[in-house]
Amino acid sequence: MTTFLQPVRKLRRVDSAALSSSPSSLLCNLRAPCCVSGVSSAQTVSLTESRASTLTGCMQTERKRVKMKALWTFLSLNALLTAVLGASPRCGAGNYWQGQCKVSVEVAKPKCADITLAYCDDMPYTKTMYPNILEHRNREEVEQSTEYLLLSVVHSLLNGECTPDIRMLGCSVIAPRCENQKIMKPCRSTCEAVHKVCAHAFESIDMAWPYFLDCDRFFVSEEEGCYDPLEGLREKHEMVMDSVTTEEPSTIVQFTHHSNTQMFNILKKTAAQCSHISRTYSIGQSVEKRDLLVIEFSNNPGEHELLEPEVKYIGNMHGNEAMGRELLIYLAQYLCCEYLLGNTRIQTLINTTRIHILPSMNPDGYELAFSEMQSGADADYDEGAGYIGQPGGRYNAHNIDLNRNFPDLTSIVHNRRRFKRFRSDHIPIPDIYWFGKVAPETYAVMKWIRSIPFVLSASFHGGDLVVSYPYDLSKHPQEANMFSQTPDEQVFKQLARTYANAHATMSNKETDRCGANFADKGGIVNGAEWYSIAGGMADFNYLHTNCFEITVELGCDKFPFEEDLYIGWEENKEALLSFMESVHKGIKGIVKDENGNGIKGATVSIKGIRHDVTTAQNGDYWRLLNPGIYIVTASAPGYTRAMKRIQLPSRMQKAGRVDFVLQKAKHEPDVDDFIIPYLGSYDRFDPYNQQARYNMRQSGQEEEERQAKPWWWAYFARSSSQNPSWLLRN
Repeated sequence: MTTFLQPVRKLRRVDSAALSSSPSSLLCNLRAPCCVSGVSSAQTVSLTESRASTLTGCMQTERKRVKMKALWTFLSLNALLTAVLGASPRCGAGNYWQGQCKVSVEVAKPKCADITLAYCDDMPYTKTMYPNILEHRNREEVEQSTEYLLLSVVHSLLNGECTPDIRMLGCSVIAPRCENQKIMKPCRSTCEAVHKVCAHAFESIDMAWPYFLDCDRFFVSEEEGCYDPLEGLREKHEMVMDSVTTEEPSTIVQFTHHSNTQMFNILKKTAAQCSHISRTYSIGQSVEKRDLLVIEFSNNPGEHELLEPEVKYIGNMHGNEAMGRELLIYLAQYLCCEYLLGNTRIQTLINTTRIHILPSMNPDGYELAFSEMQSGADADYDEGAGYIGQPGGRYNAHNIDLNRNFPDLTSIVHNRRRFKRFRSDHIPIPDIYWFGKVAPETYAVMKWIRSIPFVLSASFHGGDLVVSYPYDLSKHPQEANMFSQTPDEQVFKQLARTYANAHATMSNKETDRCGANFADKGGIVNGAEWYSIAGGMADFNYLHTNCFEITVELGCDKFPFEEDLYIGWEENKEALLSFMESVHKGIKGIVKDENGNGIKGATVSIKGIRHDVTTAQNGDYWRLLNPGIYIVTASAPGYTRAMKRIQLPSRMQKAGRVDFVLQKAKHEPDVDDFIIPYLGSYDRFDPYNQQARYNMRQSGQEEEERQAKPWWWAYFARSSSQNPSWLLRN
């Protein structure tokens, strides 16, 4: 570089003799002056020196200059080419979002950083790394994402269900743990456990399980090296459990009123927690399209097992009578937890009985009552006296009293009770019933009762403290309080006493009542003797199916305040269990043919009791009886009769086994076929397709509901620059 710069600096010192010399020689010296030891000298060579010598030196210098110029030209072109190929094109306005150019960003090497996300600050670790597992490059991108927005509101969306589990699981993906400058992924087993328990919570609000909680996609196995993001949460839970000291297994239940959504979530969560002994299913929908959700407990859920009796509990038939509804929600949680804790009594009950619990038969009515209580009905509350003027919601959304809406079969029995050999069982539903207004809740329960061979049942109400039993309709139309017994009067009285005696105060003579006096009766009463109603559910169960149902009135306050819910549970817990256990009284067995095949629809009769039961699909039956001596007969069309004499000891703790084998015979009409006036076929249910017509009237509204987005969609669509379609189930 010295050779090229120094001549320029010394140009002004060229003397006058040089200026008069040959132009070519001068030009040559200016462009490529001589250099000695790296130092240029001014051209003072005399023009009288040999021109040939001068020209020769100049030509040599010129050749060197040409070579040097070629070298610099090559280097310059190479550098220019590299710059052109490596650089992005010039970005004009609006081109960035069209993918036409790239902005070169110097990317720093990822490293662990503190967690500064407000909704993830309680994780069992303090360091995370960006980009995260979802490729969010920094905290700002995370906070602007729909995923983080969902975690910030998930507690409210799910009404507190499955939180903080869902939130912390999500944080393990958007703010993953960082150790030794590397991201650690959360454990797949933790994700699967949360999904099993909490998937129902998202289903209940019609939301898809979040894609970023895909257990197979964003979580890894223990063998791959993972961590439990709920570790801190479990430690807190274990500390709480360690602080609970009880001699017997205990169940932690939240004694509060539950909204319909909360009830659905609890039942589904309970079924998921005890999936090997439990499941939920819907028997239909209310007027306002709320599911009539049942939770079932059995050692083989979903299946009727041979010789295993079926029991059902129904609550909240009147929407403003809330105690029974809450008791059944608590009972479901209690059965699940105690079974898991090894409570032998509960395990025996569930392993030998199929239990069905419908906490709310009238969820629409309850929604109205619950909203009234939440929206200021406290002003109508008197300390010590409960709510003054009970909340609305007794009837369903069509203003129908569901406990007056069943077919009135009791009137048929009373009108024909003088017919010789007239039976009081499996009476068909009169066709005229279908011309009236049948509530969808009533319709669903009737189909449910007909589809499962229930043996025992109880429905729960509020307004008094007593157990009533059929008949509920007086046998004399002019007598509103007339004792009206069934052929199974003694069995019903024993069933009612089983509940009342196991209740903490119901049979106590000193217990305060709600106006009526049942103390002398031991807390039980014949329904018609108390007050007469037509179209009741208990009478329908007894006269149309094999099921014996009682009605339990749980107290004076129909919608008690929350402080009384725990007291109500303690008073009724033993009674709820004892009543279910009483299904294992009487006799059970199988009616078979000569080839050992069960006979469906065979009749089992007890001499002296004009009420028969019929066999189920595989020929099994159950007949509730008190201790005593009985003559039992089994019969079926096309078979001979079989008869047995049995004795049931008073201390017998389980049902006696009485099987029958019937011989083939020519079918001859029974004398009853001529004496009993024709009422229609038992299998004739909804002959005019009344429910289908009802559904058609609602189809237009339902289609609009299906096409509409869920209620939460607008919030996410407005709050996010993205299209959060992954939140939708369909």
